[in-house]
This record gives sequence, C-alpha cells and structure tokens, in this order.
Amino acid sequence: MTKPSKVPKHVGIILDGNRRCAKRLMMKPWMGHEWGAKKVEKLASWCKELGVKELTLYAFSIQNFNRPKIEFDYLMKLFRTSFNDLMNDAKKWKEIVDNKIRVNFIGRIWKFPKDVQEAMNTLMDKTKEFGEHVINFAMAYGGREEVIDAVKKLAGEIKEGKVNVEDINEEVFAKNLYTESEPEMIIRTGGEKRTSNFLLWQSNYSEWFFLDKFWPEFEKEDFKQCLEEYAERERRFGK
Repeated sequence: MTKPSKVPKHVGIILDGNRRCAKRLMMKPWMGHEWGAKKVEKLASWCKELGVKELTLYAFSIQNFNRPKIEFDYLMKLFRTSFNDLMNDAKKWKEIVDNKIRVNFIGRIWKFPKDVQEAMNTLMDKTKEFGEHVINFAMAYGGREEVIDAVKKLAGEIKEGKVNVEDINEEVFAKNLYTESEPEMIIRTGGEKRTSNFLLWQSNYSEWFFLDKFWPEFEKEDFKQCLEEYAERERRFGK
C-alpha cells in the first residue's frame, strides 16, 4: 500500500456513469443515482482507513438542471433524503461527530428548491466546527461559473474599497473561490476522458485518473490502485 507521506490529502472525484450503469442493467436511468449515493457513503469510510483527509465530489453540475423533469425531481428527492438522513439517522450522525467530518456544499446552491437548500445549510452549520475530515459536495457547480462568481465578489470588494486592484494575486483570488483547497489527485469514473468544468482553478497541478468503471461499480480496490499509482508518479510542478 502507499506510504503515508505519499497519500494525497485531498482527492476530487467526478461521479460519472450512474445513468449508464442503470441502463445497462435495463433499469430506469435515474435509478443509478441511488446506487451512486450509497457508494459515496462507503467512500467516506475508505478515506478514513486509507488516510485521505478531504474529498470534493462532483455530484450535480450547473448543466444538470437541464435533465428531464422526472429525473430532476427524483434527484431532488434523493438529495433531500440523503442530507436529512445524515442528520437524523443516529448511526450516521454518530459517525460524522466521532470522525469530526465537516460537510460543505460548493456551487450556486441558491438554484436548488428551498427545502434542499435548507437541508444543505443546516448540515453545513452543524458540522462547521469539525475539520478532521472534510467532504465538499460540488452542487449546482461549474468551474467557469466559480471563476465568474469569484470575479464578481472581488469586483464588489474593490468597489467598496476593501481590496486594491494592485493587491490582487493568485492567493487573494483563490480566497474568493467556493473553495481554495487544491486536490492532489482527481478521479473520473465512467470512461470519459475530459475534465468537464470541474475545479478549473484548483486542479492546475492535480494528477488525473480516468477509469472505465461506472461510479456505482467503483470499489475500494479501485481506489487503492489509484492511490498506489499516485504514489509512483513524480510531481514536478513544471520544474
């Protein structure tokens, strides 16, 4: 297994292939999202065991709002159930508290139905003091949109006299993003080999892994293999 010093602290994952997995099994395509959600729960325990401290999961993009209404409604129901279960299921909540897991939602979450937003905000508020482990759910997320929102935020601060144009650098800009934490490793399941507008700023030197398996098929051994390959890669950062 990978040496402790070689385990990435922060891993991003594009959770791709839920619908195609369900279609292959002759099921309604959106049923794959439920299997994918259960896999996320397992992933959290794998991270604890293998030494990964932070996860950023691409769960719902800006473009996903264009999904068919029946699928969109199913996803909203799944989000409501999943987020509320984390807080109301005694076993799941104990795991969050015991492991001091902070849950964040990054993206334009104001675009979601009000009750989904409320569940997200409540979960973030209840876990904001934790920090041993972090899970960021990228929801209503897009990398370009994140950069635009950061520019707007900075522009407002310049207008209010809080920031001088001359003082803007990479560090200042990063603080205005949804998250400034940069993943050392990013995994994309589902067989596609593109970044799909995910963490455009933060992934500038991330090590990418593209897997053919659909997300519901992703197993602990697949994760371990990615970590082992990451440990073998030489990260030169342009040097």
